[in-house]
Amino acid sequence: MADETPQALERGSPARRLPPWFRRAVVFVLLAIAAYQAAVWAFLNLRAFLGLLFLAWLFAISIEPIVERLVRRGLRRGAATGLVLIGLVLLAAGFVAVFGALLVDQLAALVESLPDVVGNVVDEANRRFGTDFAQDDIIAALNLTPDRLQELAGQLAPGVLGIVTAVLGVVFQFFTFLLFGYYMSAQGPALRDAVSRRFPPKQQLVIATVWQIAVEKTGGYVLSRLVLAVIAAVVTGVTLLVLGVPFWLPLAIWTGVVSQFIPTIGTYLAIALPALVALGGDPLDALWVVIMGTLYQQVENYLLAPRVTARTVSIHPAVAFGAVIAGAALFGPLGALVSIPVVAAIEAVIDTYGHRYELIGRELSGAEEDLGADRPVARGEEGP
Repeated sequence: MADETPQALERGSPARRLPPWFRRAVVFVLLAIAAYQAAVWAFLNLRAFLGLLFLAWLFAISIEPIVERLVRRGLRRGAATGLVLIGLVLLAAGFVAVFGALLVDQLAALVESLPDVVGNVVDEANRRFGTDFAQDDIIAALNLTPDRLQELAGQLAPGVLGIVTAVLGVVFQFFTFLLFGYYMSAQGPALRDAVSRRFPPKQQLVIATVWQIAVEKTGGYVLSRLVLAVIAAVVTGVTLLVLGVPFWLPLAIWTGVVSQFIPTIGTYLAIALPALVALGGDPLDALWVVIMGTLYQQVENYLLAPRVTARTVSIHPAVAFGAVIAGAALFGPLGALVSIPVVAAIEAVIDTYGHRYELIGRELSGAEEDLGADRPVARGEEGP
């Protein structure tokens, strides 16, 4: 009788034996899946902290031109960074002391009055253009229900316990942001050298070049956008205050931020909200808001922007708009704000290390014309 023990069957059936690499492949796949799940879990739980670190890095490279200027004047890098941070903190504290309470009050009042603003705009449109829009349908479509407005107003003007909790949270995040921003700026060259030492000498020059491009272009872009946002907010705020438009402070901040950090359509969105609010009071004020916004945009495009953004990278509007949409889809509002600086750094690196070739379109066009002249007429084609 033949030997039918398991050992004999295994020896006699090579197809049943697993190849030696199969177990290693299974273990590798399982480890890769586990690593992926752990990375996703860590990212989701550390998402806010990673966003704060990225903002601190953007802040550090944004103040780099000022820090470098102070270093060239003889200050140590740490002292120069600390001096810049102290100045910015004092400036922010002064703004909060002067406009903080007014901003919160106007913002809460603006949220509560949104249904009235929408209703006034709808009435004006029906009267001017003979339309028949229903206020309740539009308000419901915009989710401006009383419960939603009460929730937003509660978030903007919480109770005593909510105020204490919110203040403590903001203060903690603010000092965390300043701490990382300080070290990323003060230890920037040391951090670059520490990263470069991890690579061979041939690659260290590439790392240093990419680092410098990211700092100069991205930091210059962020700083220039912030400067233009402040100018736009001041001009808009003064215009609304002179015209007597309510909620002028939050509307001015809205105009400055949206017009500079949302490409292509940001200018129209920025001026549309103040114009709609002004339209609810006096249509002539809305017209003046649009006129002043248009005039300022021309001044910014031809006088201010060329000087402020002269040393920054230029991004195609379609690329910038796509970057904002992708950043908002991946990381929310924070991703929308930081997407353009990231694309600016990537584009600057590509421009530095990418290869461009001579365009030969004209030569090809001439060659095609010559070939077409010598080509025999096919059957069914008419001659000249």
